[in-house]
Amino acid sequence: MISAIVLAAGLSSRMGRNKLLLTFRNKSLIAHAVDTLLVAELDEVIVVLGHEADKLQEQLEGKPVKLVFNPDYRSGQSTSVRIGVSAVSSQATAILIYLADQPLLEAGDINRLVRALVRAKETGKSIVVPFYQGQRGNPVILDITHRDAILEVVGDVGCKQVIKRHPGQVLSVEMESDHVVRDVDTLEEFRALES
Repeated sequence: MISAIVLAAGLSSRMGRNKLLLTFRNKSLIAHAVDTLLVAELDEVIVVLGHEADKLQEQLEGKPVKLVFNPDYRSGQSTSVRIGVSAVSSQATAILIYLADQPLLEAGDINRLVRALVRAKETGKSIVVPFYQGQRGNPVILDITHRDAILEVVGDVGCKQVIKRHPGQVLSVEMESDHVVRDVDTLEEFRALES
């Protein structure tokens, strides 16, 4: 069972407004992220809310996801990762960490990483990291055996510390498109995605 954790609690400080409420291809970025995950080969979708949680929750009305609130969202991304990991099902065998500001990601991209996890386990590896032309991307998938290590992460980072500590456990997956390396932090980046 693979649980996806959507990190959607941040302040969007570089954007100057909540970027997850911006409209991309007729839906908000947060709805776009969740809809992509819901059609991918995943078993559970958990959305971690914080900044403007009520507005984001409205965008997710009726979607079969588990919503959790991070009261410490101002303290950095690791607080959201920990809240999300704490909420995953006890049946989870792996955790996908998904940034909500990557609207070009498609279900096919996610499925490629999910299938790579099967290959990784066959070769004794337990972390899947996507790359595009040498650049590390997101989302990443970690076997549930890394749960405790993820819960120890602090600061404004996701799971980079866990991945760095276990280089021998990483299966690098070269992706066919740049979707895994394209995110939206500024209005310029958002406009570039739209063009």
